[in-house]
Amino acid sequence: MAKIPEKELMFQGTTACPGCGAGNAMRYVLKALGKNTIINIPACCWAVIPGVYPSRNLDIPLLYNAFEATGAASSGVRAALNAKGIDPREITVAGFAGDGGTADIGIQALSGCVERGTDTIQIMYDNEAYMNTGIQRSGETPYGAWTTTTPVGSEKAWKKNPKKNMMEIMNAHGIPYTATVSIAYPEIMIEKIQKAKDIPGPKFIHIYAPCPTGWRSDPSDTVKLAKLAFETCVFPLYEIENGVYNIYKKPKKKVPVRDYLKLQGRFRHLPTEEVELIQENVDREWELLQKKEKFTKE
Repeated sequence: MAKIPEKELMFQGTTACPGCGAGNAMRYVLKALGKNTIINIPACCWAVIPGVYPSRNLDIPLLYNAFEATGAASSGVRAALNAKGIDPREITVAGFAGDGGTADIGIQALSGCVERGTDTIQIMYDNEAYMNTGIQRSGETPYGAWTTTTPVGSEKAWKKNPKKNMMEIMNAHGIPYTATVSIAYPEIMIEKIQKAKDIPGPKFIHIYAPCPTGWRSDPSDTVKLAKLAFETCVFPLYEIENGVYNIYKKPKKKVPVRDYLKLQGRFRHLPTEEVELIQENVDREWELLQKKEKFTKE
């Protein structure tokens, strides 16, 4: 397991909300990638967290790009460095976008970036909604969740669709490496991102990053929620390397999904039968993932 580097490339004084999981995500990403990194960021919480120009709290070059253009911006930065003869192992180019800017608005540019084989790391910090613009549902908002565009009450209009499986979407592009990581396990997160850094070609990292504001949870429960997501198998920790699945960390004992849901106000409206349905879906997806691991390792 990787040792957490002591050097901080993210300073104090952000505009992040209390308990912001995305703040932890960036801090660990930069510890993993190091000083020789260029980050490009679209419209998202992290477009405002660094502070108001000319202030910033990141000690690396930072490029802001349009909401839909993270993959294209990464490709452009990498092409410029290539033209100057700078090797990808010398300077890392990383796109850092929320779930909306990755799985929805930015998916076309992301797909083009990885399909072209651009040597970058594309990172999605997943807080499961468009949090910066008012907690609207995204393709990564889970089934049953309240958002401002999936209201509850008498209409029972909570999110009716499952999360997009970005790991499968990226793996379908044939890229050499994808991995899920969680802010609850920083040492493992740093290890997997450093692994991705050393692999030539396009890589994709899916970071689980709870949002107290949008999830209606206590800011002090952010890491607890991240651990529960793993222990319930709501968010499994696995990697896909050249098509081979590896569940690199498994819960010693599965925890009921209701223990995870009850800490979040966004699920408070759900009747018992909906909670049971979510449990069934989580169990089915966990079994399917284990089958994929077994099949691809044979």
